[in-house]
Amino acid sequence: MNMMEMLGKLKEMQSKIKEAQDNLVHITAEAESGGGMVKAIVNGKKQVIKIEVDQTLCKPDDKEMMQDLIIAAINKAMEEVEGKAQEEMQKHTQGMLPNIPGMDFGF
Repeated sequence: MNMMEMLGKLKEMQSKIKEAQDNLVHITAEAESGGGMVKAIVNGKKQVIKIEVDQTLCKPDDKEMMQDLIIAAINKAMEEVEGKAQEEMQKHTQGMLPNIPGMDFGF
């Protein structure tokens, strides 16, 4: 493989990685806590898209519990979307990057 071929492959790989990263906004995960009293939806870019809170939790006495349930739902959704995002990135870069143990390219 000559240098020009290598540079061409690198440019192609960068393009595919960018495309895959741009698509992460369309991947979502939803999780709930408190038996469905709090739901969180996040995208593959790890952005919270939506929070739903059951109206029975909207009492001043339940503020601390509601905060804990919101955090739990968001954390569960983030864990789920992480796996989905990795799958998406692998689909777009399959066969382009060597599988080197310990190398993490941020996806």
